[in-house]
Amino acid sequence: MLPVYLIGNPILRRKSYDIPMDFPNLKVLIDDMFETMYAAEGVGLAAPQVGFNIRLFVIDSHPFVESYPELVPLKKVFINPRIEEEYGELFAFTEGCLSVPEIHEEVIRKSNIKITYQDEKGDQHTEHFSGINARVIQHEYDHLEGKLFTDKVSTIKKMILKKKLTDITNGKVKPRYKSKI
Repeated sequence: MLPVYLIGNPILRRKSYDIPMDFPNLKVLIDDMFETMYAAEGVGLAAPQVGFNIRLFVIDSHPFVESYPELVPLKKVFINPRIEEEYGELFAFTEGCLSVPEIHEEVIRKSNIKITYQDEKGDQHTEHFSGINARVIQHEYDHLEGKLFTDKVSTIKKMILKKKLTDITNGKVKPRYKSKI
């Protein structure tokens, strides 16, 4: 399992860069990211969260099926993704993040996206996703842009969360999974 970098680590605030498909040990990194995500009980994990400023994230929305039986679960690897369009209704949903442990807040996002990406074989795709799957993708995509879900909460919420966020940054919060500040 890879250590998950926590809020306060500068790598989480940097924009990530595209990678070639012959990126060293790409298959191993993808496998390790899935293993880390599952061990930490997450539904997505972006490369910056494990110390790599590259445009790569993995998701598996299966844990949402129990709460959202209409969901068609999605397990997928996104390499060099670009969200081309966010559209549809705005909807609020409580989000959490492995890099921001013990904090869950309501975030408003668009319900649909159009995204272009490469899969683990290097094949190019342009697809539309909606609902929970679109939300998970948008959350992980934000990591590649140096953004966290806490950036999207209201100013008042940010002020309320300030102490909790500072505690995480100062190492006073220890998640149940391997982590690094």
